[in-house]
Amino acid sequence: MRSYLSKMVTSTQLPEREERAEHIADAGYNVFNLSSSDVFIDLLTDSGTGTMSDEQWAALFRGDEAYAGSSSFEALEDAVKSVMGFEHVVPAHQGRGAENVLYGTLFESDDVVPNNTHFDTTRAHVANAGAEPVDCPVDGAMDPDASGDFKGNLDIDAVRSLVEDRGAASVPAIILTITNNSAAGQPVSVENTRKASDLADELDVPLVIDACRFAENAYFVTQREPGYEDATVAEVAREQLSYADALVMSAKKDGITNIGGFVAVRDPELFERVKQRAILYEGFSTYGGMAGRDIEALAVGLQEAVEDEYVAQRIGQTQELGERLAAAGAPIYQPLGGHAVYLDAEALLSHLPLAKYPGQALVVELYREGGVRGVELGSFAFPDTDRPELVRLALPRRRYHREHLDHIVETVTAVMEHAESVPGYEVVWEPPRKELRHFSAELEPV
Repeated sequence: MRSYLSKMVTSTQLPEREERAEHIADAGYNVFNLSSSDVFIDLLTDSGTGTMSDEQWAALFRGDEAYAGSSSFEALEDAVKSVMGFEHVVPAHQGRGAENVLYGTLFESDDVVPNNTHFDTTRAHVANAGAEPVDCPVDGAMDPDASGDFKGNLDIDAVRSLVEDRGAASVPAIILTITNNSAAGQPVSVENTRKASDLADELDVPLVIDACRFAENAYFVTQREPGYEDATVAEVAREQLSYADALVMSAKKDGITNIGGFVAVRDPELFERVKQRAILYEGFSTYGGMAGRDIEALAVGLQEAVEDEYVAQRIGQTQELGERLAAAGAPIYQPLGGHAVYLDAEALLSHLPLAKYPGQALVVELYREGGVRGVELGSFAFPDTDRPELVRLALPRRRYHREHLDHIVETVTAVMEHAESVPGYEVVWEPPRKELRHFSAELEPV
């Protein structure tokens, strides 16, 4: 059993109810516009919000800030090769920087790009390249009540149908996101990854894995996929990633750092193309927009991320929160994923039609009731897509304790008690790029 000792603490305070109501109104009823000092428990994302270990903090002091040829980059290369099995690495300042570098290299106008489910920045980067993002989730992935051990899988037959309909020449790559964030953090099996790789080989295109939660996915494989019961997380991760030709990584998740990311590829020619684009958008190819100290901490974090006891504790905390919420009667997405608990807002606020954004209404009410900041991943965040009205409560790594879980459960329970009085919302302003509107749009209660 893994536990942690606190070596540094930060005090937080729950604002008064009247203050919370004023803060959320001033934020245009969009929790992205709140100041973090006005948030009591922050479950907006697990990206870059976790706590680094003492070994990672020690690594910060070893950081080599050389512009080119940094020894910290060499440490990252070694870690990526050891943990993930890739020799060619191009760092980026974070995951969306890695997406820009790789997807801007691979995709062109009129391409169609299948993915088990595109997340927001992935969808936006594909669209920004002029390509069309196409979601190919398996049946039941968008049903919070459906059963299944690997609801994050890619629908291989759907990809084949897409290829037949649009032509093989229009599909430049297949993307597999592990775990599937847009499908409530559901895992992807090794078998499905292997089949996706076989299909990519048939089409003579790369299989790209979005690996930001690769270690969490590997843990689920050890728990659910036949034949892997005795495997370690590290062993499963290496095998699953071995089927990919390239990967993008937000190190702010399973790199357990506060910033950073990278692209890793196998093909030397693609590596050179990616490096040149990275120099244009991110920085020289041995620092890629990151400080040497952050690269050094990432090299340590990648190795810690595949430690069995760490991942078991990490996912165990999420499972505990989900089980407690379910016991309290909250409708949640089942089975529970790795990095977050997803509330079914459509079921919890059943009096609100979809046009009034029940997911965003629940997000607002959780903040107003208990200073808890979650995020909507339904029709507000993903307009013009067929997504369930989910609210994600993402737990940062190694940050919160049981008393924080107590407060989250109490807050959700309190909202459930007055659910029928929760108002709906309408969008009164949004940016031109709708794929990213939830980051800055403003709403008003209806």
